[in-house]
Amino acid sequence: MNKKKVAIIGGGQVAEKVHVSYYQSRDDIDLVAVVGRNHERVEEFAERNGIPRFYTDAEAMYEEEKPDMVSICTPNKYHYENTMQALSYGCDVLCEKPPAILAEDAKKMKEKAEENNRILAYNFHHRFADDVQVLKDKVTEGILGDVYFIKVQAMRRCGIPGWGTFTDKTIQGGGPLIDLGVHMLDAALYVLGYPKVEKVTAKMFQKIGNKKSTGMFGEWDPNKFEVEDSLFGFIELEGGRLLQLETSFALNIKEQSIMNVEFCGDQAGATLFPAQIYTDEGGELLSLFHREKADPDRHPKSLEAFVDRCLGKETMIADAKEGYMIQQLIEALYHSAEKGESVSYE
Repeated sequence: MNKKKVAIIGGGQVAEKVHVSYYQSRDDIDLVAVVGRNHERVEEFAERNGIPRFYTDAEAMYEEEKPDMVSICTPNKYHYENTMQALSYGCDVLCEKPPAILAEDAKKMKEKAEENNRILAYNFHHRFADDVQVLKDKVTEGILGDVYFIKVQAMRRCGIPGWGTFTDKTIQGGGPLIDLGVHMLDAALYVLGYPKVEKVTAKMFQKIGNKKSTGMFGEWDPNKFEVEDSLFGFIELEGGRLLQLETSFALNIKEQSIMNVEFCGDQAGATLFPAQIYTDEGGELLSLFHREKADPDRHPKSLEAFVDRCLGKETMIADAKEGYMIQQLIEALYHSAEKGESVSYE
C-alpha cells in the first residue's frame, strides 16, 4: 500500500495532542517529519512522539521528505507564510484556526490553493461534531421555521492561557474572539449555510487580564497582556437575521466556561452542544429532539475528513472559501470594536 506522507509544521501542544496522535492511528499515513524553530525542542518533540526526522528549516524538509500533506500548527502570525510555502510545494494543507491574522492573507491562501489545485482546510473541529450535522439537517428541513436570532457564546470566567503566545497581539492577532469565538462562529455559520454578512457592530474590553495574573489555565504577565479579555458583537445577516456574539478569556460570569450556539426560529428553538430542539406549547416546554451528551470526538473527525478528502473521498471540510469568509468577519469585528463604529459589507 502506498502511504501518504505527512509532515507537521510547529511542535506545540495542538500538534502533539491532536495531529500526531491521529496521523499515527492510520495505516495509510506515514508521519515522516516535524519542523520547529528551536532545535532542542523540536528534537525532543520528535523523539517523544516517535517521529523519524526533525527539521528547523522547512524548505530543507520539503526538498528531502516531499510530503503529500502538511499540518500547520504554528502560532497565528505564521499560518500565512507556512501555508503558502506548503501549497507552493504541492502539498495539501490542514491549517489550525484562525486561517490568518489578516483577511487579505486568507484570500491569498485561498487563491494559492486554487491555483495549485490543492486542498486547503482549516481545523474548525467543532463543526465536525455529530450534533452540528444533526442540527444543520433539521434547520434545512425547516423544523425550526424561520431562524431569525442566533446567540453565539465562547466564554471563560478566568481562562486566559498561561502558556504560549496567547496574550501577544502581534503574534496571535487578538484574544478570545480569534481564539475561541472563531470556533463557535464557524459552527453557527455552517449550520446556517454560511449566509452573507451585511453589517457588524462590536465592542471589546480589557478589564481583567491586565490586572490579574492567575487563572484556570496557569499564570501570565498582566504587564504583557496585549489582547482583549472580552468582545461582544452584533452581526446582521442577509434576510434580516441577527447573530449576537459573546466571547471572553476573563469575565465575571457564574459558569467556568460556555461554548455553545442557540438558534431561535418562529417554529422552534435549538441549542448546539448537545443538540436539542424544543418549542413552547401552551406555556410548557416541549422537546422535539434531544441528545443527552455532545459528541466528544470532534478533533479526530476533523482530521479524518481532511485525510479522506486528500485520498479522493467527497468529505465535508472547512474549506479555503469559508476560511476567507470567517477571517473577513473576524477582521470586521475587530475593526468595529477598535474604531467604535459599525462596519457594513458591500
